Amino acid sequence: MPFELTDWQYELGGVLMGAGTPIQVIETTGLGRAQVRDNDADQPSADGVFAGPDYYTSRQVQFDAAVRIPGDPAACHDVVDALQAQADDPAVRLAGGVTMPLRMKRPGRPVKVLNGRLRKVDPEYAQVIHGYVPLDIEFVATDPTFYADADSVTEIPLGWLTGGGFAAPVVAPIYVQSGTVAADRPGWATNTGTGHAWPIIRITGPVATVTVTHAETGRQLSFPTLALAAGQWIEIDTRPGYCTITRENGGNASSLLAPSSRIDLFSLPPGQSEMRWTGFDNTNSARMRLTWRDAYTAL
Repeated sequence: MPFELTDWQYELGGVLMGAGTPIQVIETTGLGRAQVRDNDADQPSADGVFAGPDYYTSRQVQFDAAVRIPGDPAACHDVVDALQAQADDPAVRLAGGVTMPLRMKRPGRPVKVLNGRLRKVDPEYAQVIHGYVPLDIEFVATDPTFYADADSVTEIPLGWLTGGGFAAPVVAPIYVQSGTVAADRPGWATNTGTGHAWPIIRITGPVATVTVTHAETGRQLSFPTLALAAGQWIEIDTRPGYCTITRENGGNASSLLAPSSRIDLFSLPPGQSEMRWTGFDNTNSARMRLTWRDAYTAL
């Protein structure tokens, strides 16, 4: 279980650092605006440049720290070993795209998380006999965005009623939509952060011919040939560095996505987003579940 962080504390690789811990954090850098990979081009036969798209690079977070456990050099060595343990796990170190979290808590702010890889743990053992080991730690966040510490989840059923509901006065005959017409059901997902969040969308059958729509932008993820039986599901992971579509058996289902659909653009902007999805289901048991973490541009 993650630690309950207090102000000026960090958790890296399951090791607690900062205020009130054996690892004193003297200074932290790399928590401001991430570096930019620009695409500026010189103006031909003119002054200045043409400003191209700016893309954020990875975020390099560096800790100037020290282990302080007076009179216990063995415990100092154990702390350094623990810092490296999770990063050394083959499931992290040897697997492409897999990251580890860096959690942090600042006064007046909720716990924020960066995801990346531990790149350096450089101890100086000259004074370890006294229980003091300076540390140079570097963590590279492959995604420079700060995220909330916990997932947000919403589940949206596939409605049966035709769009617009009933209008008064209600007169016979009253038409209820059947499973032969694609039902349409709105739902809402709220990103309370200041940056774009990236949802993981799981659709569980029985349902066929599914389209997911972000109402405000009109962006869609369409699966015109998809057919899910009861208990089957498809999961669309829109997170940067992932952008995958998988089935319940672990198989790649990217071929089911319409060519016009863009996973890499299907984000939740700050605030409330209206989500709609359509599909064929005459049992009213199909579900769409969105899981995301609120995103922040600054700590």
